Amino acid sequence: QVQPVESGGGSAQAGGSLRLTCVYSIYDVMNYCIGWFRQAPGKEREGVAALYTGSGNTYYADSVKGRFTVSRDNAENTLFLQMNSLKPEDTARYYCATVPETIGSGAYCYGRILGAKPDFNYYGQGTQVTVSS
Repeated sequence: QVQPVESGGGSAQAGGSLRLTCVYSIYDVMNYCIGWFRQAPGKEREGVAALYTGSGNTYYADSVKGRFTVSRDNAENTLFLQMNSLKPEDTARYYCATVPETIGSGAYCYGRILGAKPDFNYYGQGTQVTVSS
């Protein structure tokens, strides 16, 4: 397992859209957890979205629910984050996070990425998203 690689960040106007891509390397592991978090300057790290591969269930922070969609291309080990209706407060550096362990439930996946004490094994260098009003 290696560090994931993010791409697709950039600038957008409020109300616009961006799509982030993460290429990750997880092999020979069933039912693992992957997702995204973000961090803005001077702010705490914030979990954004998680996907539990055991069920395909997805989970979102309240701040992005209904606007962001996480999905994956299993064949290519690629994770996406489609971000619509962007707001200036979405401005942050976005990171792809992976938990390359077999885990037992989506609730546990939620906790590992979106919980009060995030705990993931690998994350990438991040990609910057800037939204102007």
